[in-house]
Amino acid sequence: MSAAKYAELGTFLRSRRERIRPADVGLPAGPRRRVPGLRREEVAQLAGASVDYYNELERGAGSQPSEQMIAALARALRLSADERDYLYRLADRPVPVQGGTASHVHPGMLDLLGRLASTPAQVITDLHVTLVQNPLAVALLGDQSGFRGPRASFVHRWFTEPATRDQYPGADHEKHSRSFVADLRAAVARRDAKDPEAGAMVRTLLDVSPEFAALWADHDVAFRRDDRKRLVHPTLGPIEVNCLHLFSEDGRQRLLWFTPAVGTDSAGLLDLLSVVGTQEVVEPSG
Repeated sequence: MSAAKYAELGTFLRSRRERIRPADVGLPAGPRRRVPGLRREEVAQLAGASVDYYNELERGAGSQPSEQMIAALARALRLSADERDYLYRLADRPVPVQGGTASHVHPGMLDLLGRLASTPAQVITDLHVTLVQNPLAVALLGDQSGFRGPRASFVHRWFTEPATRDQYPGADHEKHSRSFVADLRAAVARRDAKDPEAGAMVRTLLDVSPEFAALWADHDVAFRRDDRKRLVHPTLGPIEVNCLHLFSEDGRQRLLWFTPAVGTDSAGLLDLLSVVGTQEVVEPSG
């Protein structure tokens, strides 16, 4: 990065930070706030960065931010798609294609996610790539932020990594497999016919998973809009929930939130998630 880009990066971050009200990102205004926008330490916290590192960025110094850090800053600062792309270019990083782990999350989706503090919720793409999770979703489902490439898609992992299925009772696996394939076919059809990401994903799964290939040949088509499902939490055991979906206008992103299934003890179990804390996603060997 050139010195001029470092300086503009710092100036741009500061200008975006100063325009956001704390309430916009779920923070209290506080009685001693001397600036109209967010504090630097608040942006750092929202983006998962150290305060010292973020301070360096605003001063036009420090190391070149990674693509993951740019994506996190764009979400923390509620940047529009154009602003997000501009930030990537200032940092001399390639602007990510829509649908990957660094996809721009619509600010409206983030606002809704921030208001769902008492229930597990997350934003995913139509190819089931997790973009952002609230703390309760991490506690319920594990941190999904560390997967890259094709493995970022939960559907890809479902058909290629058996350990992924441990999150659901074995008796439910066939139902979920069929539902995932029907949902993926609907998502692929909604995208451009030449979309490289969706096409590559389907081709890979057809090559490596006989189960996927057999289900794909059935030509079932159905978006997942709501589900009643059983999850197996490593500490709390089985939890039966309703999973509700809110689609973005173009269908590329979904806000998912989980509520306790009526007639079960899931409400109490979900309340315990904040006590249990974050569960780890076990990386499969090999």
